[in-house]
Amino acid sequence: MIWYRSALLSLGSFAVLAIGCGTTREHQATEQLLLSDAVDRSVSTIDFRPLSGEKVFLDESYLRSIKGTSFVNAEYVTSSLRQQIMAAGCLLQESSNDADIIIEARIGTLGADDHRVTFGVPENNAIGSTASLITSAPQIPNVPEIAVARRDAREGAAKIAAFAYERESRKAIWQSGISQSRSTARDTWVMGVGPFQAGSIRKETRLAGSKLLKFGRSITGSPPKPYDRPPVDYTAETRFENGWPILQSVGGGAASGMLPGEGLVPGDEMPPMIATDIGDEVSKLR
Repeated sequence: MIWYRSALLSLGSFAVLAIGCGTTREHQATEQLLLSDAVDRSVSTIDFRPLSGEKVFLDESYLRSIKGTSFVNAEYVTSSLRQQIMAAGCLLQESSNDADIIIEARIGTLGADDHRVTFGVPENNAIGSTASLITSAPQIPNVPEIAVARRDAREGAAKIAAFAYERESRKAIWQSGISQSRSTARDTWVMGVGPFQAGSIRKETRLAGSKLLKFGRSITGSPPKPYDRPPVDYTAETRFENGWPILQSVGGGAASGMLPGEGLVPGDEMPPMIATDIGDEVSKLR
């Protein structure tokens, strides 16, 4: 029964390869990171500085319907927009009657998708079917799915936009354009070893939650349009004095990382939002 021994040997070899397999039991934190990262990437590229110094009111009417069990809902989007508005030097009012300008914001997308790709041998019963033709052959169980490599990829997406108009005259003043962003999380298993965790929500590659390897992101985009008020990094701790951001440093090199009205996709660096490339002029403004 040479074929029978070969089949058992093959099954044993695959069993050895499967040793050391890891499993991620819960994905709740990953899903929340995907959604919040997508929102952060969208909001961080909306430049409210054209409204700097104005009394503004954020109309949340078209954000309140975003509900769910996750922490990332209408409240998170609203707070993120309020932070970005105030960092741009706008005087945020709690009542529309006290404001001169109304900012209306909306979100068109907030969700996540899952994808799985498997490389290996699919589940089959070919050996068992062949053995059944021989009356004296023992019953052989089905061959389970044997994955040489597998990748679970999750992708979060957010699309946010805002526009502003005068409260009394209702005349349009400004609009942000559509800021659409994506975030990713990838879990990969190779020869049963994993998961190797990577993606835009993680700053380094991890093996089942442990640090493994750091990797960098390329800086893309164009310098922001120069304003009297320097931009503020949405993702960094920033101090303000009389409503004016105190920058740790103003560079002489080209500013990079933010293109107003454009979102960020995985691989893009979060906008550093330091001063513009005209270092001398920025220094005079401080």
